Amino acid sequence: MKKSTVVIGAQWGDEGKGKIVDLLARQADAVARFQGGANAGHTVKANGREFVLHLLPSGIVHPKKPCFIGNGVVLDPPSLMEEIAQVRSQGIKVDGRLKISPLANLTMPYHKMLDKAREAQGAGAIGTTGRGIGPSYIDKVGRLGIRVGDLLQFDVFAQKLRENLKEKNFLLKNYYKVSPASYEAIIKEYRKYPALLKPYMADVSLLLNQLMASGKKVLFEGAQGTFLDIDFGTYPFVTSSSTISGGACTGLGIGPGSVGSVLLVAKAYTTRVGNGPFPAEFDPKMADFIRRRAGDEFGRTTGRPRRCGWFDAVMVKRAVQVNGADQLAVTKLDVLDGMKQIKIAVSYGIKGGGYPWTTEELSCCRVKYITLPGWDKPTGGIRSYGQLPANAKKYLQTIEKLTGVKISIVSVGPDREATIFRA
Repeated sequence: MKKSTVVIGAQWGDEGKGKIVDLLARQADAVARFQGGANAGHTVKANGREFVLHLLPSGIVHPKKPCFIGNGVVLDPPSLMEEIAQVRSQGIKVDGRLKISPLANLTMPYHKMLDKAREAQGAGAIGTTGRGIGPSYIDKVGRLGIRVGDLLQFDVFAQKLRENLKEKNFLLKNYYKVSPASYEAIIKEYRKYPALLKPYMADVSLLLNQLMASGKKVLFEGAQGTFLDIDFGTYPFVTSSSTISGGACTGLGIGPGSVGSVLLVAKAYTTRVGNGPFPAEFDPKMADFIRRRAGDEFGRTTGRPRRCGWFDAVMVKRAVQVNGADQLAVTKLDVLDGMKQIKIAVSYGIKGGGYPWTTEELSCCRVKYITLPGWDKPTGGIRSYGQLPANAKKYLQTIEKLTGVKISIVSVGPDREATIFRA
């Protein structure tokens, strides 16, 4: 990592960004998370230990590495404190290293209640994690949100809470027909958070800009993936924040010139959790085969089985475009070991080519594939690109040609060491 870099998922999330950020964090001077909330699940495996992170940047597992949570994140205090306690129990020091923007909006208990109530309606369900992320961002954009910094003036926090509950409880009781949120219970729970969170609060924008002005390299960590972006994803089956590289600027308070490189992370095949179109999706039998072979194709936050499909070069090429990517990391290549034939989606059969404007068009497109020969030699123990089977290299070279971007990292297993770096 020669310059400040943004790491973005090229698909629908779960691409293995946690591992890639963990690897690059060794070369970075700081790691900053810029969007999403406790719905995101990054898994980092290091030195025989597994860390499942939701709000904390993946760089937290590196001792003494400064980590930042920006204003673009929606912060759930109980989830954060639980996560801090978890990594502390695994020998990770957090105090003095973690800085949180007081401008970040809070995910409140009533946001989770509204999220779950909406999903329970059935028709039109997005397939969310139920962690309250969508309602949190709705309040942020609607200028009704409560910010982390409001906790330091608890009377202000209490007044904002009271005003919010007038509307939220009306919806919960009269529209969703569920029990309302308790003002007294929330006040009682949240009285502890000013003291707990104050030591972490800082001007994240200022600190990051100072670091980069002094020549330090910052790793900007995104959550979810490009096609869950609120603007460029498979709307409305998306998350509620900007998951593409531009979100790093608005979610941290940095200028576009601060971003030196954009690294996309894509699986060697494709997965998604939740509802929405999936052009290159496997049939159920093949999906189950890949899930069992991969071993962990279940959502880290929900436990739901991930839908699986072939590598989709059409969507990854689109991800390269909207993110301005200059390099690509391909993960889980080893999952394809031993397959006789491997397909890649190369066209959606749409007149004029390109990427569909609407979800409806994407849902009914006719995918065209190319078929490549597989390889028999296991790749899990390989640490050099030159040692990969010829057909594995051909597969990766085809991806490069179709997406127009160089593959700089190949992951062949979950551990740090199971990685191939290309110069």
